[in-house]
Amino acid sequence: MIFNSLEFAVFLPLVFLLYWFVLEKHRKLQNGFLVIASYVFYGWWDWKFLCLIFVSSLVDYLLGILMGRTHEGKYRKILLGVSLFVNLGLLGLFKYYNFFAESFAEAVTFFGHRPDVAMLSWVLPVGISFYTFQTLSYTVDVYRRTMQPVRDPVAFFAYVSFFPQLVAGPIERASHLVPQFMKPRVFNYDHASDGMRQILWGLFKKMVIADNCAVLVNQIFASPESYPGSVLALGAVLFAFQIYGDFSGYSDIAIGTARLFGFDIKRNFAYPYFSRDIAEFWRRWHISLSSWFKDYVYIPLGGSRVHPWKVFRNVAIIFLVSGFWHGANWTFIFWGALHGLFFIPLLMTAKNRRHTHEIADGRRFPTLCEMFQMMSTFSLVCVAWVFFRADSLSAACEYMWRGVTTIHQDWNVFASYIAHEGFEPLVMILVLLVAEWIQRNRQYGLDLSSVKSVWVRYGIYYGLILVLYIYGGQQQDFIYFQF
Repeated sequence: MIFNSLEFAVFLPLVFLLYWFVLEKHRKLQNGFLVIASYVFYGWWDWKFLCLIFVSSLVDYLLGILMGRTHEGKYRKILLGVSLFVNLGLLGLFKYYNFFAESFAEAVTFFGHRPDVAMLSWVLPVGISFYTFQTLSYTVDVYRRTMQPVRDPVAFFAYVSFFPQLVAGPIERASHLVPQFMKPRVFNYDHASDGMRQILWGLFKKMVIADNCAVLVNQIFASPESYPGSVLALGAVLFAFQIYGDFSGYSDIAIGTARLFGFDIKRNFAYPYFSRDIAEFWRRWHISLSSWFKDYVYIPLGGSRVHPWKVFRNVAIIFLVSGFWHGANWTFIFWGALHGLFFIPLLMTAKNRRHTHEIADGRRFPTLCEMFQMMSTFSLVCVAWVFFRADSLSAACEYMWRGVTTIHQDWNVFASYIAHEGFEPLVMILVLLVAEWIQRNRQYGLDLSSVKSVWVRYGIYYGLILVLYIYGGQQQDFIYFQF
């Protein structure tokens, strides 16, 4: 079940009404109902994969209880090891087995013989990377004694399977979300209406920006040899906004939906294309994953408190692992490596924390220097996105080579492509950028709480609904469902 589907349009109001109007005064029944609703939501794709999320939840719930009953360090390490083995084992089996098997076969081929390696044909469970990292963070926190074990199984299962953010995040920490399942929840009209606004903004980014860009991106990346470099450059830019509209749109819908049910989910995107360098970009892009790697990989490796060369090593590991997390393909690993290469010069010159304040803070427009910084950072990000989007490293290199060597060819083709294919998506992207620039000090682009006029606010809301109706593109799956 996807957010921009007819099924979800029926599912959400039904769950909302039962949750508030039938079970409002019964917290435990609400939690149990959310578990059932979340399993229905997840099982809509393939009910057989429900056993995976159930096993992951059950194992980590029991391990957390056992950790809470012992203070013996060796036994606690064994329990943590079991959690890592089960969760990463399931993730590795479903997501990475074929990658490693194929890579092994390719490596052995250099010695003159290609072994017959068994490949698995099953489908990757939707969202397995997200809920695996979510449950792992819980067991690690309990092991570190930064969190007490959750003794309410229903609350824990609800935390792992909470349907708004189950499939593509944000990756929530148990220390933030579980306590919200443990206390009574009272319907708040202001919170619910704010959630509806964020859902509407997320649908705009997904259906109008991402889905319309996807059509052109698919055409361009399918046959790059048919276009001059100028159109290929446009294709990279369109994909940058496709993946941003797709993923941040999902996060907006997830956060807004959670607010409808009285929950607060942490922000996952903070206008990343207004970043002035790569370090700032990663503080604004997929914040929940970046902070996860920081807390559970980077800091345990020593973080920035070790020798400078080890700091570079730690940063390189983070970006490579981040790339690998996204998928079992060398393109993702190279994408992560590229971002590491972009980041390390900032680290070497101690400029990676230079831009921690809001851009053009207190001003309406950026300076020329800030404009140059944003454009430069966006260009680097687009170069990396080519490798993320391409089917293989060779296809990405061919795309980049043709883009560079034919950039000067036939600008009439570029102008014609803009006029006949790209005009509407580019206009919508411009609308998105203007809205987010104006709202850059707020949580999301449609936060109009500061607008006093009711007529203006509702004019914008209904205007956006009309735009969704007219320009909502052909329904596309969310990109991050594959991760």
